[in-house]
Amino acid sequence: MSQAEEIAFKGRGELRDQPQTARSRRTTFYGTLFRNELTTTFRRWRTLALLAVLAAVPILVGIAVKIETSGDSSSGGGGGNGPAFISQITNNGLFLVFTALAATLPFFLPMAIGVIAGDAIAGEANAGTLRYLLVAPAGRTRLLLTKYATVMTFCLVATLVVAISALATGALLFPLGDLTTISGTRITFAEGLGRALLIALVVAVSLIGVAALGLFVSTLTNSGIAAMATTVGLLITVQILDQIPQLHALQPYFFSHYWLSFADLMREPVYWDDLVKNLGLQTLYAAVFGSAAWARFTAKDITA
Repeated sequence: MSQAEEIAFKGRGELRDQPQTARSRRTTFYGTLFRNELTTTFRRWRTLALLAVLAAVPILVGIAVKIETSGDSSSGGGGGNGPAFISQITNNGLFLVFTALAATLPFFLPMAIGVIAGDAIAGEANAGTLRYLLVAPAGRTRLLLTKYATVMTFCLVATLVVAISALATGALLFPLGDLTTISGTRITFAEGLGRALLIALVVAVSLIGVAALGLFVSTLTNSGIAAMATTVGLLITVQILDQIPQLHALQPYFFSHYWLSFADLMREPVYWDDLVKNLGLQTLYAAVFGSAAWARFTAKDITA
């Protein structure tokens, strides 16, 4: 008997001597399933490439602002053009965090989430591994919840990658210190860091609707590429519709309409109206498309 077999044999003996409750065994199994999903997702080259692109955006923005203002310190980072906060970057590198999130939120972040969510179920079906996952005593509902939790974890990681990359780039290229809010009040650098973290969390939560939409699309097909392309296509379509003035009556119901409301966290006092509307809208999308994904997945004929 090998050492590994001996350890496994002793482990089984200990479990017989000290039996776990059914609930604790299920908790252990689902925790293992979630860890395996995370490991599989973050080991894929596609995932690493997406995170690398997201990390590169703040670096490129910071370098562009540095080059533009290197010969004219009074230009203020472009005279107010571009994403929110960009005119303040040269005065305080912490503003690069807010600018990078504003620059990536309309397209790069949701595209990355759409790719991961769209591949969650369809990718397994296309690879022929979905049936084997369901052989384990996880059940379709819990497997779907595990997939969604994995996508949401990627939302948080992707947002933090942008924020950390922007903070590091801002610290290298620009001065740091106390900063001025949109309202004109001064806050300390520590408080600014706290608000940057809060903004990153709000941005991550703003993507839960996209994650649910992508997961639903992923249950409709066995082709991972088709699911990813459809999800990204829907994201682009909604973004375009949100810019058409004639659709102003419908735009408050688009999941992307209040995405940039996180800027209100840099006001003093904070304006909560649009932030609350954004979180409520994302919760609604998550509930609707999450339920649709569950209804489709639980009734789907798994052939792969």
